[in-house]
Amino acid sequence: MKPAVFLDRDGTLIDDVGFLDRVDDVAIYPWSVDALRLLARGGFAIVVITNQSGVARGLYPESAVHDVHAHLTEAFGRGGAVVDGWYHCPHHADAVDPAYRLDCDCRKPKPGMLTRAAAELDLDLARSVVVGDRWSDVAAARAVGAAGVLVRTGVGAREAQTPAAGLAADAILPSLAEAASWILRNRR
Repeated sequence: MKPAVFLDRDGTLIDDVGFLDRVDDVAIYPWSVDALRLLARGGFAIVVITNQSGVARGLYPESAVHDVHAHLTEAFGRGGAVVDGWYHCPHHADAVDPAYRLDCDCRKPKPGMLTRAAAELDLDLARSVVVGDRWSDVAAARAVGAAGVLVRTGVGAREAQTPAAGLAADAILPSLAEAASWILRNRR
């Protein structure tokens, strides 16, 4: 079993533009490709886990999420970086479509995306790290016994100032670039 770095998408790998429904609005952070390559070289699987309530709210179809992930796969690949798995949660309590209105186990902070990826990709959750710009990312890490890193990109700077009760990150860092360095130093 291999350790993984589970990455939130919006605000961690790419700019958080709100409800991202078009590849033309994707803005990859300048350090993302390098961080992905370094982490992969360090022996980690790279898995993206992202809540996408815009699907449930009827703002865009689920195919838009797949289109963005295909675009990112291509862009990262041009830089020599690979994502081993893409997982998203399209559910929300306020869903317009009843098919998406359910109390799922995949919407972060619940750990469903992590446990599904671990089963499908043969990953060791106890040796893994979750990196994101929200406390829900850190809570998902805690739910599976992984380390949790909060980055100050996206909404992370605001989140860092208002910690969730009873929840602490293993590290709070400026961006995924510093998170990759921290992971390589501390989680081998």
